[in-house]
Amino acid sequence: MKRLILPLLTMLLGGAMLVSLYLGQYRIQIADIFSFAGWKLFDLPGLSAEQKDLLENILLNIRLPRVLAAAMIGASLSVSGAAFQALFINPLVSPGLLGVLAGASFGAALGMVITKSWLMVQLSTLLFGFVAVGFAVGIAKIYRMNSIIMLVLGGMISGSLFTALLSIVKYAADPTNQLPAIVYWLMGNLSSVDHQTMLAMSLPALAGIVIIILHARQLNAMSMGDEEARSLGINIGRVRLVVIFFATLISALTVMVGGMIGWVGLVIPHICRMVVGPNNEILLPMAALTGAIYLLLVDNVSRLLFSFEIPIGILTSLIGIPFFAIVLGNAQRGWR
Repeated sequence: MKRLILPLLTMLLGGAMLVSLYLGQYRIQIADIFSFAGWKLFDLPGLSAEQKDLLENILLNIRLPRVLAAAMIGASLSVSGAAFQALFINPLVSPGLLGVLAGASFGAALGMVITKSWLMVQLSTLLFGFVAVGFAVGIAKIYRMNSIIMLVLGGMISGSLFTALLSIVKYAADPTNQLPAIVYWLMGNLSSVDHQTMLAMSLPALAGIVIIILHARQLNAMSMGDEEARSLGINIGRVRLVVIFFATLISALTVMVGGMIGWVGLVIPHICRMVVGPNNEILLPMAALTGAIYLLLVDNVSRLLFSFEIPIGILTSLIGIPFFAIVLGNAQRGWR
């Protein structure tokens, strides 16, 4: 049965993406979508020039980038969370453990205050995500300790520091224009995603996800403890740095594209572990597919539940918190 999970989830993800393209405030007939696909791929007739322009604008320019962004963010956060949980041998760890989300949020807010260039805001988001994690790792290095507990403590310090710096930026921001934009951005939303943003995110995010999955066996060994991993010939320091780097990259990219979207990287890996166990060779790709499907569904709800759009970060928290509280008792059973 476990062998069928990944193919089934892949097909389910494809179906979820097609359904997400169909759903929206502007009603489109399914037949028109197939006709548009036939025209776009094989130059088949059946649509007027006005219909072609309308469908191309709605499907390709508005909905497709958002659908791809939701899938990519869900996959990135889930893989990052699963990787950190294996690395730190704790199923209750999230992607923000080393301060990347706090640092990236501070970078986004700072960029909104000091510049009007959206590109500079995105670069600032990515930069400070890495600065926050570098600060956490640096604390462990200063004390000449590479242990997991020192990384966790460094992450706590880094996250608290950049959360405080974020509060300073919000306090100093213009309350008329800048502060509302910062607050809305930190709630998490995908309304501003476009083709350029997706092109900038997709390749590094996909590369990061693939590289982390390729380290699944090493993570399996490290989940048994440092001594056992060393006895199997695993270079613990190198694997730890590689996984932390790419988990930081894909997590910071999610903030760059969609703001703060919480609980995905904690809840989804936990669910997947309960289904397939702690084997990262299956768990990591399953987390990527499940996270993508989950965030697509949540984004559809955020767009369609009311006449106005609900920030997606609010919904992921409202769904994730009670669900995680219910299944918390199964944490150790799923880990073992």
